[in-house]
Amino acid sequence: MDAVMVTIDSAVKLVNKFLWDYALIFLLVGTGVFFSLRLGFVQIRRFGTGMKKMFGGFSLHGKNHKDGLSSFQALTTAIAAQVGTGNIAGAATAIASGGPGAIFWMWLSAFFGMATIYAEAILAQKTRETKDGQLVGGPVYYIRYIFKGGFGKFLAGFFSVAIILALGFMGNMVQSNSIGVSFANAFGVPAWTVGICVALVAGVIFLGGVQRIARVTEKVVPLMALFYIVGCAIILFMNGSGVVQAFHDIFVGAFNPQAVMGGALGVGVQQAMRYGVARGLFSNEAGMGSTPHAHAIAKVDHPADQGIIAMMGVFLDTFIILTLTALVILSTGVLGTGLTGSELAQVAFDSAFGSFGKIFIAICMLFFAFTTIIGWYFFGEVNVKEMFGKKAVRVYAVLVILFVLVGANLKVDLVWNMSDMFNGLMVLPNLIALLAGSGIVAGLHKEYQKKHKKH
Repeated sequence: MDAVMVTIDSAVKLVNKFLWDYALIFLLVGTGVFFSLRLGFVQIRRFGTGMKKMFGGFSLHGKNHKDGLSSFQALTTAIAAQVGTGNIAGAATAIASGGPGAIFWMWLSAFFGMATIYAEAILAQKTRETKDGQLVGGPVYYIRYIFKGGFGKFLAGFFSVAIILALGFMGNMVQSNSIGVSFANAFGVPAWTVGICVALVAGVIFLGGVQRIARVTEKVVPLMALFYIVGCAIILFMNGSGVVQAFHDIFVGAFNPQAVMGGALGVGVQQAMRYGVARGLFSNEAGMGSTPHAHAIAKVDHPADQGIIAMMGVFLDTFIILTLTALVILSTGVLGTGLTGSELAQVAFDSAFGSFGKIFIAICMLFFAFTTIIGWYFFGEVNVKEMFGKKAVRVYAVLVILFVLVGANLKVDLVWNMSDMFNGLMVLPNLIALLAGSGIVAGLHKEYQKKHKKH
């Protein structure tokens, strides 16, 4: 049995290497470049509009819609999924493996990713449906809209299975484990205790439906972002000169890693690019087909309105949260200690906050991971309902709660690797549909531009 598991694990790692180190980097970035050109660099031209919409719609007590969400609630639900443990561990892994220059490539991929997520949100809005009095939408709907017949059904089914496994089940195990480990390190609390608490609270939220999920995310997401930003800002203020050096290392390291690393880690430009792009895309989820489920049900005047605000999710995730993590790690001088992932981030915060560093990370992990669990549950639920019907949702909710409970107590590398694999696989049908439906996106974008000739 052990030999079989080892063989499966090796095969999954091989698939992941192909997907995340090569195929998806070119496919996702290529798609972002394509939409950036076709839509006239909408991420630049409509950035100001997006900021105004995000802050203009800000509310901790948004208006309740019986059949959908407010635009801001849709954004916070999407950000809940985007801003997860990857914003701490992902940035650290990218720097440790690809050097400081990886952050530059992370920025570049996110820049193009903003155009991709704009297209995703527009298609999701255009193809959404009303079922049982509720708005629903996402890749499964626009895939079938674009591809009629058997091929469309196959692609949609493939996507649904992949996202349910990747996010609903395995991904949520990863997130709950991060909470369990961080609380055990910071407070000495047994992981199983944390797992029970997280599972119970999550269950109450799950069973309340999308409106309850939205009411939680609109309150928690802004607070968690503010808490993390303030904590990082304090460290950066304490290490002022280190911040200047950090930016220097990022830009120099992007094109000449040896000038920064001194050859010690053997990092090359290709490695910096690979890790920066891969970890950035994995974190902000642009092109992966997850966040369109939230953006589809926003109550807006035009699909492009939600496309514009969707771009702000990528901006906040990568250019703000991930960048702050990177600057903390680089400015505190902990790079090169041999650590990676969350351990490297932990040491960076400890060096500035002392014993409070572990507590700070634990609280951030709780916020980041828990909101991701909520967002990922919802994305999976849409696909469960579409594939198996409304009655299957309760079964799905119970299974996710069990996976959250088990995940907090048990880390199995195979499950983690399979989560990455299905995350990568669900991208493929989504990108095929996005590219095939680019004409629809361009048409709606042009329509919106005519209505707002100011820009």
